[in-house]
Amino acid sequence: MKSAVVVFPGSNCDRDLAVALEQVTGRKPDMVWHRDSELPEGIDFIGIPGGFSYGDYLRSGAMAARSPIMGAVKDAAARGVPVIGICNGFQVLTEAGLLPGALMRNAALSFVCRQVPLSVENSQSLFTSQYDSGETVVFPVAHHDGNYQADAETLDRLEGEGRVAFRYLDEVNGSARSIAGILNDAGNVLGLMPHPERVVEPAHGSLDGRRLFEGLLETVAA
Repeated sequence: MKSAVVVFPGSNCDRDLAVALEQVTGRKPDMVWHRDSELPEGIDFIGIPGGFSYGDYLRSGAMAARSPIMGAVKDAAARGVPVIGICNGFQVLTEAGLLPGALMRNAALSFVCRQVPLSVENSQSLFTSQYDSGETVVFPVAHHDGNYQADAETLDRLEGEGRVAFRYLDEVNGSARSIAGILNDAGNVLGLMPHPERVVEPAHGSLDGRRLFEGLLETVAA
């Protein structure tokens, strides 16, 4: 699987994501600078990492969403290329219009950094095929603006179409309906606030996140 990790000014989880992808796929991803206007040829997967792109000025992810590379990311997603946005990457995807809703300031107005239990709500997507529906996994979170919000109609549509991928099992940030991650209508774009790339090897204390990337690899390689 040939993958790419997009790097913005202020990204600080790009290396975490790149290491996780290399461990699972056996191949180093291409690191793509935000000012590039094209992705490397033949890309099978795109990762938008966590961090504080552009220092979170204006709104988290707002400036990064207007970087030149995002035009190419949108085109690739429209062609069916899988795209994942983790933490700040989720914020970028919503600001770019690739996912509905918005990530707001945490309800407690404080930074949250800890392991959190999640329920796998949809095990039939490109990203979750290695999990069981309803299974509990534990991923770390580290965010200040992870409070997912959308209007009631959008939330109902996400629920009805099975596009809620992960849900928090305890109170983390005030997200509507405890939503931790969502899919686009085609199922090839996933945004989530927790960090699966930080639980991919025994030294992390858990392998719960590794299966996300293994399932993606299996699906792409099929």
